[in-house]
Amino acid sequence: MKNKFYTKSIFIFLVLVITFTACFNDLDTVPLDENQITAATAYDNPEAYKQVLAKLYAGLSLTGQEGPSGQADIEGIDEGFGQYLRALWYHQEFPTDEAVVGWNDQTIGDFHEQDWDANDNFIFAFYSRIYYQISVCNEFMRETTDEKLDERGVDSDLRGQIQTFRAEARFLRALSYWHALDHFRNVPFVTEDDIVGSFFPEQIKAADLYTWIESELLEIEVDLKAPRTNEYARADQAAAWMLLSKLYLNAEVYAGKNAYSDAITYTKKVIDSGYYLDENYQDLFLSDNYLSDEIIFPIVFDGQFTRTWGGMTFILRASIGGNMISSEFGVESGWGGTRATSALVNKFPVIAGGAGGLIVAPQTGNTYPEIFVAGSYAGWQFTNASKLSSPLENDVYEGFVYFENPNTQIKFTPNANLTVNYGDIGGDGTLDEGNSSPNIVIPDAGGYKVTVDLVNLTYSFEPANWGLIGSATADGWDSDQDMTYNVAEGAWSITALLQPGVIKFRANDEWDLNFGDDAADAILEEGGGDINIENAGTYKILLYIDKPDYTYSIETNTVDSRAMFHVDGQNRVIEKIAEFTEGYPPTKFKNINRDGSNGSDVRWVDIDFPMFRLADAYLMYAEAVLRGGSGGDMTTATDYINNVRFRAYGEDAGNITMADLDLQFILDERARELHWECHRRTDLVRYNQLTTSDYMWDFKGGNPSGAAVDAKYNYFPIPAADIGANPNLDQNGGY
Repeated sequence: MKNKFYTKSIFIFLVLVITFTACFNDLDTVPLDENQITAATAYDNPEAYKQVLAKLYAGLSLTGQEGPSGQADIEGIDEGFGQYLRALWYHQEFPTDEAVVGWNDQTIGDFHEQDWDANDNFIFAFYSRIYYQISVCNEFMRETTDEKLDERGVDSDLRGQIQTFRAEARFLRALSYWHALDHFRNVPFVTEDDIVGSFFPEQIKAADLYTWIESELLEIEVDLKAPRTNEYARADQAAAWMLLSKLYLNAEVYAGKNAYSDAITYTKKVIDSGYYLDENYQDLFLSDNYLSDEIIFPIVFDGQFTRTWGGMTFILRASIGGNMISSEFGVESGWGGTRATSALVNKFPVIAGGAGGLIVAPQTGNTYPEIFVAGSYAGWQFTNASKLSSPLENDVYEGFVYFENPNTQIKFTPNANLTVNYGDIGGDGTLDEGNSSPNIVIPDAGGYKVTVDLVNLTYSFEPANWGLIGSATADGWDSDQDMTYNVAEGAWSITALLQPGVIKFRANDEWDLNFGDDAADAILEEGGGDINIENAGTYKILLYIDKPDYTYSIETNTVDSRAMFHVDGQNRVIEKIAEFTEGYPPTKFKNINRDGSNGSDVRWVDIDFPMFRLADAYLMYAEAVLRGGSGGDMTTATDYINNVRFRAYGEDAGNITMADLDLQFILDERARELHWECHRRTDLVRYNQLTTSDYMWDFKGGNPSGAAVDAKYNYFPIPAADIGANPNLDQNGGY
């Protein structure tokens, strides 16, 4: 059961009669009924301090005083899309390759096309929610000064607790200011020292806000509880270190400074703080993920106590539609809206409902004139007999045949019968027609290249036993890994652990006879090009060479478990955003417990949102090392990445070497590990790929194939309503 601090105290709120820091004329917070509770009486109860702290945390989950709607915290904002997490998710996911939505709500389509402006209601809602959260944190700070505590005669024991509460409130305020910095850059700035409603807040530069957030987090570090010693869902030192790490990793974006060494310092603090990777990736996104040892700071949602049309209810139910069965996700119904683009899906080596699958399918190839190799190996049944083909249609036939037993007897025939057949009377390689001609005897078992010339009536058998060779194999280019003939498959077969690299097929451990794939179309050419293996894993490879065209298949049972997408009835590539069946909906979130039971409610989702978790710290450490930060090393970075990938693959097949580790790999790995967790926009901005032509995805910039857009879309505008109300504000460049 989740901690009672968050799920039950959440409904006991202090009246906060405040206006927005940006001095909106038309958007004020809504007080509770003053006959029930007032600011003057609330703190008479010593428990009120903790209850008001719960309200601050609840600001990340809820939107008002009556569950999903009613008595809203903010007037004039829809309580569904104005919920903190939902608004954050809109801004972090929709402008990127990770998500589209098929709805036509107001301007929501503009997000994915990166074509918004300062009048956008969704931007206004997110900005307003951020500043509401900052405002309530400021008010709590005002009500917990030493002077206030002295006035109320608060004893020393409670003062000690309040000191921790204040540190947590400052953390929550820093978190919201970080969201303001990350999304809006130059924003209004107020603290508890500013008198509410007495002035128009000044605008702070992004670099200065960066410095302030950094100083706040460093100052509160000593007052926060040690890692894993606080109540569930309350901030501890590790949460502050995670936020510092994110601040430092993006310092060049925010402040034009290199802080990668600091990022290494604080990610190491997180990594050494006692949190652990969960054994099962899926467990992180179930309704009982409060049991996780990996989640450092969550936003809590509970089907009984935190009901909202935003949050995890939105994230999960919006992604269910088409032929998806909502009960399999622990909810009563889906909303048929959000999906991932093909660009995200393509970052995973195999997509087959998360269960492995065919990577390269064999091709039927061209149809050529054929003859049968009838014989005892096939029980003289033509349905089981191998065929030879004449690619040049010149009555010269070739193919590869496997004979399981020694002394196999065969004949050649152009028909599925022996009316016309060829044997060898003298055993001299010359064909003789007729039933009186003896069968041809193959003394040794094994594979053979068979050539038959019906013009000159000659034939030949050359031993051809196949193997796999290449940089992707365990032995590299030095020696083959032997394949075996699979009678049931009618193909040469091998199951092998491969690394990223290339392969070819060759016979008899020699290069005299080898096949590659020039066009990457699964049609083999003699002496053809290398066949690419993109990802490490265990592969089953089949070589089909009983007749031209020669072909092959590659299948893997080694699966990145993070590739959780619904593919049945869906098109991978999005051509019509409004159609739910265009794009693959991620299935990582489920309102189901680890034991298979549903969450507490099938309408309101129980899943806690993992705002910060340990795997992210591993990835940030590796990136900071690659970007030149001191205090870390590539060996450790590689080990951290492999810890994450070992969990994903369930074995070391997904492990990488130090040579594989570069910045693009990190960015892609972050997408694989953290997709739909509100990281993607920030990551793409840091890599200069959000707006540029360096990286494209479905309908970026409104173009089906993707298009570059103006650099101003790396951040959002200050809402026009705030610009109009506050003369101290200047609009962000380009808007």
